[in-house]
Amino acid sequence: MTDETKLNLIDGQWVRGRGAQANVNPSDLDDVVGIYAQGDAADVDAAVQAAARALPKWRDGTLQLRSDLLDRVGSTLLARREQYGRLLSREEGKTLAEGIGEVTRAGQIFKFFGAEVLRIPGESLESVRPGVDVEVRREPIGVVALITPWNFPIAIPAWKIAPALAFGNTVVIKPADLTPASVHVLAEVLVESGCPAGVFNLVMGRGRVVGEALLSHPGVSALSFTGSVDVGRDIVARAAASQLRVQAEMGGKNPMVIMNDADLDVVLPACVNAAFYSTGQRCTATSRFIVERGILAEFSERLTKAASALKVGNAIEADTQIGPVVSESQLAGNQRYVALAREEGATVVGGDLVERPTRGYYMRPAVFLGATNAMRTSREEIFGPCASVIAAADFDEALALANDTPFGLSAGICTRSLKHARDFTRRARAGLVMVNLATAGVDYHVPFGGTKGSSYGPREQGRYAVEFYTTVKTAYTLA
Repeated sequence: MTDETKLNLIDGQWVRGRGAQANVNPSDLDDVVGIYAQGDAADVDAAVQAAARALPKWRDGTLQLRSDLLDRVGSTLLARREQYGRLLSREEGKTLAEGIGEVTRAGQIFKFFGAEVLRIPGESLESVRPGVDVEVRREPIGVVALITPWNFPIAIPAWKIAPALAFGNTVVIKPADLTPASVHVLAEVLVESGCPAGVFNLVMGRGRVVGEALLSHPGVSALSFTGSVDVGRDIVARAAASQLRVQAEMGGKNPMVIMNDADLDVVLPACVNAAFYSTGQRCTATSRFIVERGILAEFSERLTKAASALKVGNAIEADTQIGPVVSESQLAGNQRYVALAREEGATVVGGDLVERPTRGYYMRPAVFLGATNAMRTSREEIFGPCASVIAAADFDEALALANDTPFGLSAGICTRSLKHARDFTRRARAGLVMVNLATAGVDYHVPFGGTKGSSYGPREQGRYAVEFYTTVKTAYTLA
């Protein structure tokens, strides 16, 4: 560890941790973004205890204090969006425009929940018994643990931290080991904005160390997780055994149905964006194009041409459209799926490695033509710039194929038919449904989450976040 190591934040103090790790730029492997502390179970215990000590004063303090703090954090993020957006793009690999956009979204989320503090819902009801009044109150849960992923390293932490604090909880967060820088600057902004000691705590480190300690700590009242399916399922099962309140977002295999009447001039850019932008590293990315046969040839030709034309390069270069894959292991996994698609009988267009002036994890977007819904590449989440094209005879078959997946996060349809759009919106088994829009891309003031294997627990974001971060108390009063 050096004097410039970025430290954990515990009880308002910057703490060195038990080790350190380099954060390397996936666009340029010679560029070290920074050295970040690695915590352990003892650090988690100290953070949880600090959060528990800070809880009563934060929970019982004025709503205005919470509202003002979150609003200040949001304003600071918006003022520094270019600075922090560049840092995000360096550590995660998404384009500079996407990095700046994500920091902007984080700022908007904090400001939204700064206002939601003053709108915490409750009810006043008449009792069935004479002379008795009933009040239904929402109260904070307590100490909330947050485990966040690398693909949205500041937006997803923001949409967990902001409502947790808004509704009176205290927080311990473990960011993704690959992308600690974005959460670290968010921690700095919270401290700078006057967050009381212990209300927000940051412990960086390995999931099997820090995440495990958070999951098993008796002082944690609730845990919100976004990440891989296997880890999420394990967390849900173990949380149930210990009666820990848990929320998990775990992935998708999102379909986009293309009907014969679709206006490709309008929807093709949305399809390309959904499948390949952010290097396909979005849980809402389109990974299955289910195409009615009458338009299959034209759509396939135009999609592969557009994908092949995308500029793959260093994330911070102005003309880059697709940045690098986040890590060596993720790139290797993507390449295994490209090879598997060929083995399964698909025609693969793209998917090859790309050399650039800087050493990085670069690959071209891959389109799997002639795919079927039974192929592993059509059923397993790849989490890279890879998309299958699957033929369907008509709307009913397309809908059936769209729903034939263990996931249910996002689904879309491209059509000029109001009947088909309405029917798909109602019958698609997904938490998010898009009509003539990309499956990826959601607003910050509405609920986010899926069905089946994609999500567990209450929705995230918007006013619906109150369902997870509060508990309901019913109080009776005899007048």
